[in-house]
Amino acid sequence: MKEEIICAGFGGQGIMSMGRLLAWAALKDDKFVTYIPSYGAEMRGGTANCSVIISDSEIPSPSIETPSSLIIMNSVSLNKFEDRLKTSGLLIINSSLMDRKIKRKDALVIYIPATKIAEEIGDTRIANMVALGAYIGKSKVVSLKKLEESLYNVFPKVKKELLVLNIKALKRGEKIGSPR
Repeated sequence: MKEEIICAGFGGQGIMSMGRLLAWAALKDDKFVTYIPSYGAEMRGGTANCSVIISDSEIPSPSIETPSSLIIMNSVSLNKFEDRLKTSGLLIINSSLMDRKIKRKDALVIYIPATKIAEEIGDTRIANMVALGAYIGKSKVVSLKKLEESLYNVFPKVKKELLVLNIKALKRGEKIGSPR
């Protein structure tokens, strides 16, 4: 198994946190992992993306040309990465912040109103966790349990209430992403 994921959105959406959490969960699951963050020049409000590779065997290169999965949090990121997705790849879309549908017909797409769901849960900052939960629900690349355990590694100083909200968001997203 080798999964190549690009998470993308704008600065402040927790894109790097999403990637780090996924990487930590894979490490806890005894998988090989690479994680590379990439920030736009603007920082907060600018573009941000990260690449995560998870594999059962050693990873010879951390670069990703054609990702097997994309987690896209805004339209600008969809425009930038849609064409790079591997044929039959998985595409998780935050439909709350999208101004169009995808153009490709050869991808498995899950539209999830992540920002709206995060607002319903209690904090729009956890939209990234809703989207990540949907990805995990569909891909099963790591377990929800490993993601929950990894929250303490990625957010060691965050208040307990925010961790609880993150877990709720992951679980809500996972339900949406899981096959019915």
